[in-house]
Amino acid sequence: MTLRRIALLTGLALYLALAFHQLGLPGLHYDEAREAGLNAMEILTGAPITAFRSVGVEVMGRTFPLMVQDYIGALNVYLALPFLAFTGIGVPNLRALPVLCGLLALLLAERSVSEWMAWRSRTTVDGRPSPAPISFAGLLAVWWIAASPGFVFWSRQGVFVTNVTQVFVFLCIWQTIRWLRIGRPAALVIAALAAGLALYAKLLAIWVIAPLALFALLAWLRRRRAGDKPLALAPSTLGLAALAFAAPLTPLIWFNLQSGGTLSSIVANLGRSYYGVDNLALGANLVTRLGQLVQILRGDQFWYLGAVFANPVAPWVGLLIVALGLLRAPQQVAPPLSLLLSAVALSIFTVSDLFITHYALLQPLALGVIAVAAGALFAQRPRVKASLSTLLRVLRSLTAGLLLAVFIVDLANTVAYHRALAQSGGLADHSDASYHLAYHLRYNGLGAPVALDWGIDATVRFLSEGAVTPIEIFGYTSPAAPDDEFERRLAVFLDNPDNVYLLHSEQATVFQGRRERFFAAVAARGRTPVLERRFTQRDGAALYEIWKAP
Repeated sequence: MTLRRIALLTGLALYLALAFHQLGLPGLHYDEAREAGLNAMEILTGAPITAFRSVGVEVMGRTFPLMVQDYIGALNVYLALPFLAFTGIGVPNLRALPVLCGLLALLLAERSVSEWMAWRSRTTVDGRPSPAPISFAGLLAVWWIAASPGFVFWSRQGVFVTNVTQVFVFLCIWQTIRWLRIGRPAALVIAALAAGLALYAKLLAIWVIAPLALFALLAWLRRRRAGDKPLALAPSTLGLAALAFAAPLTPLIWFNLQSGGTLSSIVANLGRSYYGVDNLALGANLVTRLGQLVQILRGDQFWYLGAVFANPVAPWVGLLIVALGLLRAPQQVAPPLSLLLSAVALSIFTVSDLFITHYALLQPLALGVIAVAAGALFAQRPRVKASLSTLLRVLRSLTAGLLLAVFIVDLANTVAYHRALAQSGGLADHSDASYHLAYHLRYNGLGAPVALDWGIDATVRFLSEGAVTPIEIFGYTSPAAPDDEFERRLAVFLDNPDNVYLLHSEQATVFQGRRERFFAAVAARGRTPVLERRFTQRDGAALYEIWKAP
């Protein structure tokens, strides 16, 4: 086994050690449960399946979901099935899937970077293109990504950020570059298939897929204009690629034929998104996204783990290395950098909010771009003047020192986050207080409580293995205020004094106005609401509450 293979395997082992440690923490987030765990649990236990918008495939009288949100496919649901079937219904059991997706993304990131370096260096054997060898840049990408808090902790809760998109996006990048380098038709077909799977997994993959497709087209055309041997592009190859791209999108198309959900969601949020983002404020949104690009390099977005640890030099080191790489080898560094910046530009539009979690897709890509630039600095070039050779040696030594320092700080921060998490158990919607809430409801016979806020239902249902099925009545129309029908829905349950109501504490409330309307409606009936039980974070802050209105 070569030294580079050993280095690659060691980097992967480092990632697995960091990602699998105390996998049950932080607490299960609502989106983790809603977008994979809940439907998978229902399928395995034989419970009624709550297909999104009630659209799915009918099999033996049960509707299997096609999507989990208007813009997120049900891929994680079906991928989670073997993990839960063989190990049981649980949080670490569910999270094993995205952790392994992270492992695949690491491997594909190395292949993408190394393939890029081989393409630009025109690596061949006996005049024939050879498999891309493991490159210094590829190893650098693996080690840096594996130790970075952003990749480790987003991979642990990968369903929450749909990290399966990373796998297919990097597969698409790798096979696209491989096709441009080798010209093998199978690579183009695989790239098209990966693009379709990435978009089905989550539509925001278009941030990378669209500019990558444009880049591939321009590179193909440029090769023909330059007089190089043109890449073969037979009609049969194009047909297979088109079919491979469209096949994974069939569930999305069928979902929209039945419900129109994706199209209506996009159209309804063209001007102003569901959470109030002005999609026409291009400059302001771009500033926000560029700030998030810097933040994912610092790694200080994980406040909910119990503390914040930053690597303040990482963005500056990355910027310096990319700038030096552009000076050293502009044709090698500029295209992947353009791909990243194009993705950032496309990300300023949203149907929800400018959540930094969206950048889970771009975080490893950004580190990969920096790795390509570093690889360009360390690549062997034709002999240069003695003065330039001395300067290059100095730059390489400086780059190596800075990269080592950034890696050490990132690794230390990842370990520090783990220590903070062991104490906090997670905060807010990520708190392990949800485990205690679900246990209490399940073993005290409270099987159908009324949920008056977002973020409770799916979590409790998964954690209780379907024994508790909260009834959501808060209304999704607007997070800012309840709709006009809220009081009518609430009145149906207030008629029964034995009903219990689930709320977040006043400080932790997500969808506003429902808590106050509940108390007002109870008071209007001449009754006094009674707090039955309160569940707190490990730091004592109130989070969940169980109320009755006798």
